[in-house]
Amino acid sequence: MNDTLLIGLVSISDRASSGVYEDKGIPALQEWFSAALASPWRLESRLIPDEQPVIEQTLIELCDVVGCHLVLTTGGTGPAPRDVTPEAALAVAHKVMPGFGEQMRQVSLKYVPTAILSRQVGVIRGKSLILNLPGQPKAIKETLDGVFAAVPYCLDLIGGPYIETREEVIKAFRPRSAQRAGT
Repeated sequence: MNDTLLIGLVSISDRASSGVYEDKGIPALQEWFSAALASPWRLESRLIPDEQPVIEQTLIELCDVVGCHLVLTTGGTGPAPRDVTPEAALAVAHKVMPGFGEQMRQVSLKYVPTAILSRQVGVIRGKSLILNLPGQPKAIKETLDGVFAAVPYCLDLIGGPYIETREEVIKAFRPRSAQRAGT
């Protein structure tokens, strides 16, 4: 069994995908995972426009073809007409994980009152966990700091690799019965 965590990163932005400005979501995610993960991992990234069929196709590809255990989207979760990331995630989901969306908004509300406008969701497709994150690097870090502790155990439960984190950055939580010896 391959113990390397495969993470799909999808930055969803009309302007960044067309070259109007540089994407900052994927670099922010790469930086966070470099600091947080102690287990082996690698990334597969995509920069795409706010088009629901393209988002759906990308999520399906990363989960079903590439085999990502964790797929994180950034951008497209607000109330604007072109913000369709949650709809795309829900359209490809096998299970909805409402606790992730609830907690992501709770975390963000500590920093900005407009977090209530976010429509982020967490879903499972096959053996992949998909989470919609905000688009700004600061908000990405705050959100991951607030919810990632539950991600390794979720991945355990859906058949992913056993992930260990650097506890000084984020401590993964697992029930005692799910912890490996020495962790």
